[in-house]
Amino acid sequence: MHDVIIRGGTIVDGTGAPPVTGDVAVRDGRIVEVGAVDGPAHRTIDADGALVTPGWVDVHTHYDGQVTWDDALEPSASNGVTTVVMGNCGVGFAPVRPGDEAGMIDLMEGVEDIPGAALSAGMPWGRWESFGDYLDLLDERRYAVDVGTHLAHGALRYYVMGERGVANQDATGDDLVAMARLTTEALRAGALGVSTSRTIGHRSSSGNPVPGTFAPADELRAIADAIGDAGHGVFEAILAGTIGALPGLGGEAATPLEELPLLAEVSTRGRCASTFTVAQLFEDPGHWRLVLDAAAEANATGARLHPQVISRSVTIMSSLGTYHLFEGRPSYEAVAHLPLPERVAQLRRPEVRDAILSESRAKGAPGQFAQLFQFALPVTFSLAAPVRYEPDLADSVAARANAAGVDPVAFMYDQLLEDDGRRFFAVLGSNFIGGTLDACREMLLDPHTVSGLGDAGAHVNFISDCSAPTFQITHWARDRARDQLPIELLVHKQTGANAALYGLDDRGVVAPGRRADLNVIDFDGLRILEPELRHDLPTGASRILQGASGYLATLVRGTITREHDTDTGARPGRLVRGPRAA
Repeated sequence: MHDVIIRGGTIVDGTGAPPVTGDVAVRDGRIVEVGAVDGPAHRTIDADGALVTPGWVDVHTHYDGQVTWDDALEPSASNGVTTVVMGNCGVGFAPVRPGDEAGMIDLMEGVEDIPGAALSAGMPWGRWESFGDYLDLLDERRYAVDVGTHLAHGALRYYVMGERGVANQDATGDDLVAMARLTTEALRAGALGVSTSRTIGHRSSSGNPVPGTFAPADELRAIADAIGDAGHGVFEAILAGTIGALPGLGGEAATPLEELPLLAEVSTRGRCASTFTVAQLFEDPGHWRLVLDAAAEANATGARLHPQVISRSVTIMSSLGTYHLFEGRPSYEAVAHLPLPERVAQLRRPEVRDAILSESRAKGAPGQFAQLFQFALPVTFSLAAPVRYEPDLADSVAARANAAGVDPVAFMYDQLLEDDGRRFFAVLGSNFIGGTLDACREMLLDPHTVSGLGDAGAHVNFISDCSAPTFQITHWARDRARDQLPIELLVHKQTGANAALYGLDDRGVVAPGRRADLNVIDFDGLRILEPELRHDLPTGASRILQGASGYLATLVRGTITREHDTDTGARPGRLVRGPRAA
């Protein structure tokens, strides 16, 4: 007797092979048969006309705090993800010395836009010090998805060097020995890899670059040697120049291309794969091509570099409930404290509207992103249904305003009041230069890239790319009017390829013996939903969520965790400690 049989689906198996029609039988958390399956089952899922795929393996998330208080792990679970990897970008919460918790929160809040009060109130501080202790805490918990994590360079450096590490002073020889020892211990305890950030755009709430931002080559070599000693581990990096110019931060010390030789050395020295963020930026729209070419050349000589790309623009969000261009204007700040319905009522009054539109942001007032939003109106778009991430430039806020003969700023004011102030807008910057995602298409076609960068769990009020796994297949295999991509490639890029990168060879492929982490998808009906703001973090802090409709079923370890886009309450997800054999 099988536990589950998924019958008659179009199987996209995660290897990159073309789709085939068949059944999938599941027993004891594993796939036991694929093809024509006979015999009974406790549960049969009719997949006629639907896709059957591995569950998505999201290698770039920031649930490091959320996993200690939450078991649903939305928005990943509601977008077909069955395994998440967190601890990216050099920030995490272990190891941590007693008394240094506030410093760790300062790092995560600043870099990843996760409210510090929520992290302070929601996490069971005092339950761990070492990285292994932190994993033991997570091992006690149960989730809707599987959870793995990196050791974060920022946390490691802070633990070893204290305030010298925070100040980004050079490590001493003794510091390097300690960091190497702790790295090996963390990997042997179950870390999937080590992450670092080398961009000055990643700063703590106090304004300091993340510890390790300016780490010299010897420090990364010491970490690479420790990875080699442990015998496994991915090195994940955000390189200098990766996220582009940011107001008031000045220029980066290097470009991704200039940093690539060091990353290749880490890979060869540590006998490990390395993945790093690549995007098309306004400052140098062709730089990403040079980086991909250089990665391919390094791989031809023994490195294992896997540029990590997102299948759309990084989505900077704006709404009345989060950030917008009118913050900091005195007349807006006079009503900003009101609950949203009352605030909307005030903002609709003609005299309030006229006053706000006549003002500028006061010096020192809230609204750090107000200037960005004002200048970005030519690439700002409504996220009303149907949600689109490769829209026509004629549909931007600025273009629509100009077509109507209205000032774009005044037009944006009125737009923010739509849907009683709940409407979200997206600034589409990176990868959308020239109004197309053609750069993303070429990145996805590159054989060395993996897809990620959804950042789920982070930037909870500023960026929302948690739906990128759903977008990857709906847009590129179904909705795009030209130059679509094969569904088997798109599925492979976020299942088999990502699982193999981290040595999670027990998942990511629909084949006998593999874990039954599966999606059954109404491909024709699959849709990304409009973003919504929920106040459900500890202390009632807000976060943007964006689910999907069209996932008929999601299975984790053979258990149905979601059915018809609804959480079943099942929690078969566990901590993933280290690589997993097929």
